[in-house]
Amino acid sequence: MDQISWNDFAKVEIRVGTIQEVAPFPNARKPAYQLLIDFGPEIGLRRSSAQITDRYTPVTLIGRQILAVVNFPVKQIANFFSEVLVLGLHDNDGAVVLVGPDQPIPNGVKLA
Repeated sequence: MDQISWNDFAKVEIRVGTIQEVAPFPNARKPAYQLLIDFGPEIGLRRSSAQITDRYTPVTLIGRQILAVVNFPVKQIANFFSEVLVLGLHDNDGAVVLVGPDQPIPNGVKLA
């Protein structure tokens, strides 16, 4: 495993946000949702695409707090521009389980 310095890690902006809207993403190669996430007043609303349809429905995602990398460049996925990278872990079946706080946190707080 490659090691990175503390300064390298400090450059990664991992912030908490709350999912506001969820839409199907029919143009994605694999089943995915388009998410609109609120990262608070400093960062605002950002969009992301996430392949999380195995474990989540739009109803279970709205209002959920997640962690995301907010300082990657915008990435085009089909006809959609993803502005942040939502973080998750693969379970034993390969489905993505989202990473987020276990208690409410103000949107935009940086991972410490």
